[in-house]
Amino acid sequence: MNRYSTRQAAKKLRIDLRTINRYIAAKKIPAPPLSLVGAVRVRLWSNKDIQKVRAILPSLRNGRKTRYRKEKQPKGK
Repeated sequence: MNRYSTRQAAKKLRIDLRTINRYIAAKKIPAPPLSLVGAVRVRLWSNKDIQKVRAILPSLRNGRKTRYRKEKQPKGK
């Protein structure tokens, strides 16, 4: 079974590493538990984990606010 780092999972999902980390912190996507590899804690993503996130991504809002546009006032007096 293949395991991927968060960076590799983000690349497979075609999103930025910072974005996937923000989604994990905001609990918008399920993340695999932290594993101890040597003396470092990492998330090891399986293909199944990546597929779950891929199904959720289209329903997430990107968090950007649309700018309010004022209606143009007609010119003239």
